[in-house]
Amino acid sequence: MQFSGKSVIITGAGKGIGRACALAMAARGAEVIAMTRTAADLETLHAEIGGRSIAVDLQDPAATRAAMAEAGPADFLINSAGINVLESSFEMTEAGYEAVLGINLRAALITCQEFARARVAEGGGGAIVNITSIAGHRGFTEHLCYAASKAGLEGASRVMAKEFGPHGIRVNCVAPTITLTELAVEAWSDPVKSQPMMVRHPMNRFAEAEEVADSIAMLLSQDARMITGAVLPVDGGFLSV
Repeated sequence: MQFSGKSVIITGAGKGIGRACALAMAARGAEVIAMTRTAADLETLHAEIGGRSIAVDLQDPAATRAAMAEAGPADFLINSAGINVLESSFEMTEAGYEAVLGINLRAALITCQEFARARVAEGGGGAIVNITSIAGHRGFTEHLCYAASKAGLEGASRVMAKEFGPHGIRVNCVAPTITLTELAVEAWSDPVKSQPMMVRHPMNRFAEAEEVADSIAMLLSQDARMITGAVLPVDGGFLSV
């Protein structure tokens, strides 16, 4: 088992890409420490893969730090928690900005900081993958705060890669295209909406959550031991054309 004897903290593990990551890492032998806000999601995940569960509202910085302390030192961290509030540049509100940046950027920076501090106290080593988005590279209508949060997390990840590197901690990002989670399937079910976006992908389809999770597992593995500070698009070629 690739990650036997290793542990991974996964934020946003209850649904979507985060849940796919939990399943993928557990299948590879890792102990999963799942974090999400909804207790019911944690219960069903625990029934499926075991591991540990921590219910936490990542909008609360103090609660986020407490959850990381409860999780204890782990070998890996996957930041999957994320939200979006659809507001244009003309309509942006402080509430929308604070909600999106609070989860997508601030919480991720806190979890990375606490993870790295714990790893250094244990002698160093470990790896982080932050999930960003193609929206951090291309302009999408009504994605103002979301784009800012994802581009910001990529910039911060490069800084952390530089600062954590001497301690043997790698930091990378995965930037998926539209990924067919439950919510996305519903949102993109209308061909009139989905087809113009899909044809911009050379592979002529959107991503599956499992494909994103497999890419993340690769970046956490020893196969990627010389990769840090990178952004890996999992986008079917969207950003390349």
